[in-house]
Amino acid sequence: MYDIVIIGAGIAGLTAAIYASRANKKVLIIEKQNYGGRIISAPHVKNYPGFLDISGVDLATNLYVQATSLGAELVFENAESIQNGINKKVITDKHEYSCKAIIIATGLDRRSLNIPGEKELVGKGVSYCATCDGNFYKDKVVAVVGGGKSAIEDAIYLSDIASKVYLISRKNLEEEVNKKNIEVITNYSVDKINSKDNIESIDIKSSNDSKNIKVDGLFVSIGYETSSEEFESVIELDDRGYIISNNTHTNLDGIFAAGDCCKKDLRQLVTAASDGAIAATEAIKYIEKNR
Repeated sequence: MYDIVIIGAGIAGLTAAIYASRANKKVLIIEKQNYGGRIISAPHVKNYPGFLDISGVDLATNLYVQATSLGAELVFENAESIQNGINKKVITDKHEYSCKAIIIATGLDRRSLNIPGEKELVGKGVSYCATCDGNFYKDKVVAVVGGGKSAIEDAIYLSDIASKVYLISRKNLEEEVNKKNIEVITNYSVDKINSKDNIESIDIKSSNDSKNIKVDGLFVSIGYETSSEEFESVIELDDRGYIISNNTHTNLDGIFAAGDCCKKDLRQLVTAASDGAIAATEAIKYIEKNR
C-alpha cells in the first residue's frame, strides 16, 4: 500500500514526488516512457528559475535524483485505468497498485508534422514551444506552422524577437494578422526540412505549387494530444480532453491532477512544478484528514 501514486514522471510528477517524500509519505511514480517528459529533448533551458542555462536532460535528471534519493520509487509501466474508493487502485499493463491518493500528471504530447528529419532536428531548429525557445532566434528568420489561434499567437510573440516570421497554414486563418514582419502563407503545407547540422530551409507545397523558404527555425503549432483518455470514465475532462481541476482537485476526492494535462492558461516548466507542489500538499492533507 502506497500513500500516493503519481502517474507521470514529468516536471509536475517529479516535483509532486519530492514534496510528498519530504513529508515522509510512501510514493510510487508510474511512467510509460522516460522521466522528464517533453523537456528532455531541449538542449537548452533558460527560463527555469535558478539556472542561467541547463539542458532539459540535466534538469529532469536533477529532479529524478532528488525524488528517488528521498525515497520515491519509479516504475516504467503504462497506467491503463484507476479505481476510486477509500483505498484507490492504479492498474497498469503489468501490475495493480493500491494507494490512499492519486496524482495524475500525464502531461501532453504535441502533435508533429510527421515529415522526415523532424524528430532529429528538435533542438536544432525545430521547436514546439515559441515561449520556451523563441529567444534563441533573436533577429533571425523563423516559420510557424499552423492555422489556429495558438499558431497566430506564436507568430505574434516571435515577431517581437525574430527579424522575419513566416506563418504557414493549410487553410485560411481564423483571424487577421497585422504585423509588418509576419508574412502569412495560406493553403500550403511543409513538405520537407532541409538541413546539415541545423535547419537551412523548408520546402512548402500547395495543390499546384511549391516553394523553398530559407529559415533558421521552424515552430510547429498544430495542437496537442492529451494523455488523459485512460481516465475519462472516472475523471471529468473538458471537450478537448484536459482534466478539469480546482487547485489540483479533480471531481473525485483523493484524486488530483497537475501539470500540462490540466485545463489551464499557461503551460510552462514553472507552472508544472507549481502544480506538482500543490497537488502533493493537497494529497497529504487528504490523507491526514481521512486517517
